[in-house]
Amino acid sequence: MSNGTVLVADDDAAIRTVVSQALSRAGYDVRVTSNAATLWRWVAAGEGDAVVSDVVMPDDNLFDLLPRMKKLRPDLPVIVMSAQNTFMTAIRATEKGAYEYLPKPFDLVELTGIVGRSLTELKRKGSGDGVSPDDAGEAMPLVGRSPAMQDIYRVLARMIQSDLTVLINGESGTGKELVARALHEYGKRKNGPFVAINMAAIPRDLIESELFGHEKGAFTGATSRSTGRFEQAENGTLFLDEIGDMPMDAQTRLLRVLQQGEYMTVGGRTPIRTNVRIVAATNKDLRALISQGLFREDLYYRLNVVPLRIPPLRERLEDIGDLVSHFLAKVHDEGLEAKRILPDALELMRRYDWPGNVRELENLIRRLAALYPQDEITAEIVASELRSSEGAGGGGEGAQGAIAAGDMSIAQAVEVNMQRYFASFGEALPPPGLYHRVLAEMEYPLIMAALTATRGNQIRAADVLGLNRNTLRKKIKDLGVTVIKG
Repeated sequence: MSNGTVLVADDDAAIRTVVSQALSRAGYDVRVTSNAATLWRWVAAGEGDAVVSDVVMPDDNLFDLLPRMKKLRPDLPVIVMSAQNTFMTAIRATEKGAYEYLPKPFDLVELTGIVGRSLTELKRKGSGDGVSPDDAGEAMPLVGRSPAMQDIYRVLARMIQSDLTVLINGESGTGKELVARALHEYGKRKNGPFVAINMAAIPRDLIESELFGHEKGAFTGATSRSTGRFEQAENGTLFLDEIGDMPMDAQTRLLRVLQQGEYMTVGGRTPIRTNVRIVAATNKDLRALISQGLFREDLYYRLNVVPLRIPPLRERLEDIGDLVSHFLAKVHDEGLEAKRILPDALELMRRYDWPGNVRELENLIRRLAALYPQDEITAEIVASELRSSEGAGGGGEGAQGAIAAGDMSIAQAVEVNMQRYFASFGEALPPPGLYHRVLAEMEYPLIMAALTATRGNQIRAADVLGLNRNTLRKKIKDLGVTVIKG
């Protein structure tokens, strides 16, 4: 007995054959065609229970045909196959009403599973009005065709028309904010504001005021009422970057917002209703922080409704070519001379580990475009730049020979990371107060590292740090450092 009839359309005879065989073995009747006209004739005649189709065919584009198919037969599930494996292809498939998007090459077992689900699940309601990418040259918010990126595209395509809270996890420099912006700019809140706040870049005692705002006289220096990021993001998206650095008090207040949809300003007495979508991100293991008592477990589950992991660049090295082309075009648009990366130089990049991830790659391309007059960038040039990057982050003697080796290593590490921090703002500059903010933010990891190295022995840690023991004890209390004795 047949499980249903599937219409398969693809101009590649080999793909028609393998898809037809796989679906036939799964118990479906299969009809195949190489063109869009025949597919439309079958659909218009009421034939088929599901469609599996390529996007580009000799006589038409499936994305032009899909609206007519959905208008005539709104419950007909259409599974889209495409070799144009970009973020916009996944978004367009969702926008046009496709049931699922599969990048080529795909797993046949996965395809038959999707067809089975499409015939048993309720059809997803509507396609919304989130995006209308009508031209082939639209800007790409995310770049890469690797399987890891395809998984991200498919999740994002499903999530853009919802208000579900998303928790993005990934190393620094992987593009977590880009993903958050894509969720906003291609979703139903695109006409509202996108507001980002980095928990690691704000002094811990100011985070609540930054998030929720404060009333006049709420604390010393509060000479007037100030709006917080929640108010600024009303009807839009609030991106909470490095959520793992949020203090416990602020976590409690954030939990209230997620549970009850309201908050109070610092010093305020009247609850304020809020309508924002929360997207959070972290480069830390929140479960480990929970076990250390540094992150609320109930808040974690409120944030982790839709988890999304952004892979480090070393896990998707096949995307290097696309990323390099993207960044070369970007710097050219900004006024720098066009460059060409030679194949051997590109191959060298694919063998590099990229500890700074996509941000490090973009910074490299900017340096190559700015510092080298040659039209063609060779492997020797790339190798020299990569060696300089590795040397900048390591220890050893350098030009500042008067500084001790240990201090030299710390100075270099701070310099490299601050350069990356400034680069993350693009043409803009960081918020005011950076000097005191950096000094304040360095205290916590510095004291934690000293305590870890001394197995929680505060006398030895104070000696390493050059602090009085009572001073260290007070800082441990004020900063909320967890002392683990071992």
